[in-house]
Amino acid sequence: MGSGSDMPVMQKAADVLNELQVPFEMTIVSAHRTPTRMFEFARTAHERGIKVVIAGAGGAAHLPGMVAAISPLPVIGVPVKSSNSIDGWDSILSILQMPEGVPVATVALNAAKNAGILAAQMLATSDTELLGRVAAFKKSLEEKVMEQVKALAEK
Repeated sequence: MGSGSDMPVMQKAADVLNELQVPFEMTIVSAHRTPTRMFEFARTAHERGIKVVIAGAGGAAHLPGMVAAISPLPVIGVPVKSSNSIDGWDSILSILQMPEGVPVATVALNAAKNAGILAAQMLATSDTELLGRVAAFKKSLEEKVMEQVKALAEK
């Protein structure tokens, strides 16, 4: 994440990755305030065994795009509505509007949980045990909705 203030949003990615038993590292890397750290993180992430990067940032939100420019790994961008944000649109557009050749998968504003799920789905393409956990997670979503349908019908 680009700042410690992003933690309440990014914690949702951590929570779902924990639920799906996907190991991860979480840290703060600011594209603007720690560019050397950001460059080194992006350049070496794959060497440390990381397979997907989830990068959350608010405001100008350059972190996901800059990581994607440097790293060979897939990057999922989480636009974060920050205190100096223009209703989050600045973050959304900064992450979404990437130039050709530098893709960033982008989830909705503050949707770090979806970023975690998407990362797990990417990893599950080569991990059958994880694929089973992701499938069970998806099934639980269906079951929750069907419980709501039943509860509504009983009213």
